[in-house]
Amino acid sequence: MDEAFWDERYRSAPQVWSGEPNPHLLTDTEALSPGSALDVGAGEGADSIWLAEQGWQVTAVEWSTVARERGREHAAERGPSVADRITWLHADLTVWEPPAASFDLVSVHFMHLPSVERTPMYRRLAAAVAPGGLLLVVGHHPSDLETGVRRPADPDLLFTADAIADDLADGWTILSCDARPRAAVGPDGEEVTVHDAVLAARAPERAD
Repeated sequence: MDEAFWDERYRSAPQVWSGEPNPHLLTDTEALSPGSALDVGAGEGADSIWLAEQGWQVTAVEWSTVARERGREHAAERGPSVADRITWLHADLTVWEPPAASFDLVSVHFMHLPSVERTPMYRRLAAAVAPGGLLLVVGHHPSDLETGVRRPADPDLLFTADAIADDLADGWTILSCDARPRAAVGPDGEEVTVHDAVLAARAPERAD
């Protein structure tokens, strides 16, 4: 699933995602004061736009040029008060190293990689959180494979919140480490319950 794959995926439809921000982003950041945010795998920009509307300065990182340009257009439609708060960045997240201790919020939604790439990626992203900042990671829980809903077929691409939390360095404060249920539509149109792995963790404060 390289850059060409994702470009083709986004070209296949005028809009791939709902255009609404991810609900866990709204829930788990509601108590935060706006600062600097890193939106990892920004896609068509719904999360980045929502954050900018709340007053955040956002760096939106996306591999696909098609998705990134679509997100830039959507932000421009909201006007300069939103568009000027977002910096769009092209990067391969399997190797990209963000600036250390630079963001008050690092938000990663549904970024599914093989564990051999996922583990070092999340280490790099955790290192990008500023002292006292928030790391928010959301993904499909492995139990979803039992529901019949469309998910990556390789179980190694799915993860639990505990698996991400266990790899954090000492001193992090775990605020949420959950498998949160939500309703979804099964393969035959029936309602099923899926679970999102959600980790919200606060980085250690800077030592005096």
